[in-house]
Amino acid sequence: MANEDLGNARKAKGDEFYTQFVDIQKEMNAYLEFNPDVFRGKTVLLPCDDPEWSNFTKYFAQNFEALGLKKLISTSYAPDSKPDAIPYQPTLFEMESPGYDPEKTQTKGKIFTLTHDKTGDNVINVDDLEWSYLEGGGDFRSEEITKLRDEADIIVTNPPFSLFREFLAWLVEADKDFVVIGNMNAITYKEVFPLIKENKMWLGNGFNNGNAYFSSPTSRDYADGVVDEETGLIKFRNVVWFSTLDHGRRHEPLSLMTEQDNIKFSKHKEVKDVGYATYDNYEAIEVPFTDSIPSDYAGVMGVPISFLYKYSPEQFEILGSQRWAKSEVLSTIYRGRKSLETDKSTLINGKETYDRIFIKHKQVNK
Repeated sequence: MANEDLGNARKAKGDEFYTQFVDIQKEMNAYLEFNPDVFRGKTVLLPCDDPEWSNFTKYFAQNFEALGLKKLISTSYAPDSKPDAIPYQPTLFEMESPGYDPEKTQTKGKIFTLTHDKTGDNVINVDDLEWSYLEGGGDFRSEEITKLRDEADIIVTNPPFSLFREFLAWLVEADKDFVVIGNMNAITYKEVFPLIKENKMWLGNGFNNGNAYFSSPTSRDYADGVVDEETGLIKFRNVVWFSTLDHGRRHEPLSLMTEQDNIKFSKHKEVKDVGYATYDNYEAIEVPFTDSIPSDYAGVMGVPISFLYKYSPEQFEILGSQRWAKSEVLSTIYRGRKSLETDKSTLINGKETYDRIFIKHKQVNK
């Protein structure tokens, strides 16, 4: 099992990207604006992190007192668990520390903790972080990191995208609050969608214009336009925050036009003067754009997964997803020739549409 975990960790570190401080600050501010005490008295864990470089660690350490934190814990993978392509050299911070061990530095992860004013300057901040080597390599699935998970109240991190399913299951198992970064397409996973449908998890405040910029310890060949030549940052589209912490945007209702007004005035040619198609295999209409949702339609609508950026649980009910079809509600609107379990595509005139989520208005504006 240890060798298997190490192999998985190596794979995971192949998609190691560092989140920008400004993005972390913007996201956390959204939760603080909704509830100024959301972090007060809490222990925050930052796993899958690199505390010496991490902007997550910097943000929470710098704002320890302002947030009212009880304890901050940040852990990293051992350098040996990273691909050979990621060069490793101990930092001066580590090498000049009394706890430095040249044998452990390569094979052990690190743990940084913050609880009190260590320097005596009457301020608790990044200078008061204390560190030591972990017993193991720092894999989040290890017993060592799992114990830290169980101690924490809130878990915040950018986990390896390749291990997102496992990481989310690890979080849900402990029934902990969390704010984590993941790919938008993860919404369609069977491990993810039920949590969103049941309002046990939702999208966070989000990145500017849906674009996230990360730094990376490795250099690769990317498509044109992916790397900013001036900053060296790598651009990712369709990257979102998944959260169990509430924020105000989640409760802002969409301003929508009626069905007839959409047909008359919509900016989308797929709707204007055309209307809404009905699926071949579901008793629902196709709404190809979130801003084209008719305000007065009482039936079931199929919408893009990007609808979740604008989803307000007070305005809409999520009924199901074509990818995750196990739903009593969907069985009542399904009219395909195959079974609901196998025929997961939404069809219009025999052609598959993009992934769709089925929704209904909670209160229709007539």
